[in-house]
Amino acid sequence: MKKILFSGAGPALVTPFKSDGSVDYDAYVRLVKRQVDGGADFLVALATSAEAPVLSAEEKLKLLGLTRENASGLPIIVGAGSNSIPGTISNMELLKDADAWLIVVPFYNKPTQEGMFLYYKAICEATDKPVIIYNVPGRTGANMLPETALRLAREVPGIAGTKEASGKFDQIKAIIDGAPKGFAVLSGDDDMTYDIIAAGGHGVVSVAQNVLPKPVTEMVHMALEGRLAEAKHMNERLQALFKGCFVESNPIPAKAALAQLGLCTKTMRLPLTAATAKTEETISEILNQWK
Repeated sequence: MKKILFSGAGPALVTPFKSDGSVDYDAYVRLVKRQVDGGADFLVALATSAEAPVLSAEEKLKLLGLTRENASGLPIIVGAGSNSIPGTISNMELLKDADAWLIVVPFYNKPTQEGMFLYYKAICEATDKPVIIYNVPGRTGANMLPETALRLAREVPGIAGTKEASGKFDQIKAIIDGAPKGFAVLSGDDDMTYDIIAAGGHGVVSVAQNVLPKPVTEMVHMALEGRLAEAKHMNERLQALFKGCFVESNPIPAKAALAQLGLCTKTMRLPLTAATAKTEETISEILNQWK
């Protein structure tokens, strides 16, 4: 029987910047250690929340190295996707210290379902590391349907799971119900995590975990252990944070929260901009609920 490789709660780590826009590597180390101490089951580096598109190759390499040095043995899933096969393979070659790859559905191209299948098949043929599909149609303009995800799960050995951020519960439930043994279904939307795990899913790649590591991991672990009443209560407490993390484009609100907690600045790299005053106020109200 094939084993689930990744389950539980894994933060989609942010990249802290100094006020001049350079990477704050010291702050990044603190954030990684905070996640380890907070009970994370795995770490996700250099993905959407990391502002990966605006990081240089040199910055990505250093950040991955620091993640490895401070992960205390936790598995590291690395965002390496692009919208071309050569681009994705090039990213994997650069970031070869990853334990697994998070590969986004190709963006801008708007591929067909067959194109998606063949793309992931080609990527898996180019690596011996597990590949996790990242379906986020709100960012890519293309939605991988359940039949395509399940076809990949059954026919392509390197496919280890999916991070599902379609926001469509019926679609995610269809994947859970049809998935072969060993195929992980991870929530890509914090506010849906409890429902996905209760329906048979395996965990979350979380934005909110950046802000409140322990409550998020506790909720996920309770749900996975079948302690659904406790998990549901914690999920209800966390909903304001889950929604607050997306009042502006991710990771703008999460960085605003981390800045209010004194862990890094709220600085973003263009084309993203720092949180508005309204977002700052919303985040402050949410954090005050957890003091």
